[in-house]
Amino acid sequence: MAEMTSWTTCFEITMTREQELLDQGWEKRTTYDEPRLSEMAEMYAEVGLEVRIEPFDPASQPKCAECMRQQPERYRTIYVRKPSE
Repeated sequence: MAEMTSWTTCFEITMTREQELLDQGWEKRTTYDEPRLSEMAEMYAEVGLEVRIEPFDPASQPKCAECMRQQPERYRTIYVRKPSE
């Protein structure tokens, strides 16, 4: 009789940085380079939102991002959320 082998398949689910932030209550707003990046971050902070600036992820911008993909280190993405109480 042939020996039977039991196989367990494990799938590792890797959460993207964007999904981590969304799960923490952050909302993705926009991606800019300077000086507009700082202007927008300041504006969001002035209206009372928490602001987080993350490195640009070209994979998260499937459309209209060809110029950004050529120099991804130049761009940052702004996330905001309401302040913790």
